[in-house]
Amino acid sequence: MDSKMTRFDPFAGMTRWGDTLDQFFSDFWTKEQPAATRNLLSPAIDVAEDKGALTVTAELPGLEKSDIHLEVKDGVLVLRGEKKFEEESKDKNFHRIERRYGSFYRALALPDTVDTAKVEAAFKNGVLKVRMPKREESKPKPIQIHE
Repeated sequence: MDSKMTRFDPFAGMTRWGDTLDQFFSDFWTKEQPAATRNLLSPAIDVAEDKGALTVTAELPGLEKSDIHLEVKDGVLVLRGEKKFEEESKDKNFHRIERRYGSFYRALALPDTVDTAKVEAAFKNGVLKVRMPKREESKPKPIQIHE
């Protein structure tokens, strides 16, 4: 039987911890997010279904209704907009900016059962709710069985 023995290294993993600590302090003093992540906004959504409709709920904190564009086009629900960076004072010196700013875009393909002519949306306290009723012909209907 051929078995390989591996020598125990008590310092294995220390490099990872050191790198993590370095990244922490580097991030703490960095004034801006890396350019690669600065504009990657994608609002968190929930999609729910009941007997009569599909409902999409999206979190859009810090936005006004006028910042949001919502449409149904070719069977796709499109949500887009922009969260703008508003600098309150020119004299401020930011030490850290973690909140994300920039354009966002979400697109959800809708099933044929949705009646796109009756879609309704409401925006309150940073939460967008889009209710999309199902077509009457797509709702389940009981069939009576005769003898």
